[in-house]
Amino acid sequence: MMKGVPKMLLVSVALLAWACSLASAYDPSPLQDFCVAINDTSSDHAVFVNGKFCKDPKLATANDFFFSGLDTPRDTSNPLGSNVTLLNVDKILGLNTLGISLARIDFAPYGLNPPHIHPRGTEILVVLEGTLLVGFVTSNPDNRFFSKVLYAGDVFVFPIGLIHFQFNVGKTNAVAFAGLSSQNPGLITIANAVFGSNPPINPDVLAKAFQLDRNVVNYLQKKF
Repeated sequence: MMKGVPKMLLVSVALLAWACSLASAYDPSPLQDFCVAINDTSSDHAVFVNGKFCKDPKLATANDFFFSGLDTPRDTSNPLGSNVTLLNVDKILGLNTLGISLARIDFAPYGLNPPHIHPRGTEILVVLEGTLLVGFVTSNPDNRFFSKVLYAGDVFVFPIGLIHFQFNVGKTNAVAFAGLSSQNPGLITIANAVFGSNPPINPDVLAKAFQLDRNVVNYLQKKF
């Protein structure tokens, strides 16, 4: 150990370095104009960045940064009455390393985008049509619930990693657009993850965690 350097200081520096290393899980700032993703990994000159191989910048075209058809209503004839069209790096290859993505969310009357989280992205949502009840819950131990009814033109922010939802409380269809601060924000739908995991979580664990009868847990696991 270096003379004059307290052990606790070295431990603190080590912990800080470890914490900083965790930040690499988020989208890093790009050091070039763009890095268009490609699926062809056979090239000897391909560069692997953010989970994608990149094409030669000289070969990039306008279509690498383009998507058409987001004005078209999506099918909401499903049990939840909602449909999310996510434009992430898999849909727009030019998004690679740029740290953003976009989603269109269609709602049938009383349709729900159920409680979920985006582990790698904050979401900002703007309502184009209809009336949405939205909300998010903070982390333990407070679990504060922030909620608002939104109308056309209203905007709401959902912080990264927090459980949130959108619910169409109107009698007509609703449409919203959401921007996310990651090229691949990820999605964990709470009910699907808890009751629809593969293989299933032990029903006794869920029964105790949610204070439910085991038969109710079995029913929910079959539903999901």
